Amino acid sequence: MTINHKKVLLSLALSATLFSTSALAQNDEEIIKSIMTLRADVESLYTKIDENQEAYKYQMKSLAMQSADTEAQINRQETAIKLAKNQLQEIQAKIATKNSENTNLKPLLEEVMSTLENNIKSGFPFKIEERIEAINKIREQLKENAISQEKALALVWANYDDCIRVTKEIGLFKQQITVDGKKVLAKVAKIGSVMMFFSTPDNQVGHVIKDGTTFSYKVITDPDDIKNITILFDALQKNIRTGFFTLPNALVLSEVK
Repeated sequence: MTINHKKVLLSLALSATLFSTSALAQNDEEIIKSIMTLRADVESLYTKIDENQEAYKYQMKSLAMQSADTEAQINRQETAIKLAKNQLQEIQAKIATKNSENTNLKPLLEEVMSTLENNIKSGFPFKIEERIEAINKIREQLKENAISQEKALALVWANYDDCIRVTKEIGLFKQQITVDGKKVLAKVAKIGSVMMFFSTPDNQVGHVIKDGTTFSYKVITDPDDIKNITILFDALQKNIRTGFFTLPNALVLSEVK
């Protein structure tokens, strides 16, 4: 048998070429698939970046609004303190005048107590009944001459100082509040006269809100807010008055008149 070596070599060369071309085509296909996968991953990352940027912008906007609300409330409270101090100075001047004239102080004391009583009733809803009762006790003792006018004056003065203290004090207290139409003795966490949170015996938590000239107590149901308020109560229970706390926006906004 005669073998054509040239044809055999040509056949082997063609087979090798076809095999190489097939391998290259397979590699190209895998590379294309890999590139498409990488492109999809990149597009997904860009989408996530855009979403994160939008979420960040929204969060920053929300924090900026809360910061502005807080600053406005602090300014209002500072104004309220200044007004209270001005009232004290006016009372001091009246007392000095009355003392120099050596006249009866009872009408002046009644005027001062009425002003103080109105301030308490229209102000931050913290132990209002107890503070009004303290004024009425002074009024009754003065009426019955159980205390001197000078003693009554000192007691009224102390109550004015107490009103100023309330605007600054941070702490944990107990007082009666009305939740869903029912009166309960609750724990209250007071942050000056800016915010006040409550916790009832049946484990409801919430905060004070102001609507016009009236205050009410709003129950919170969001699990994260409940957890954060509970952390605040635990800290105040341990006499921790400083630190970083995440709390729902519970500013009691009011206009000073």
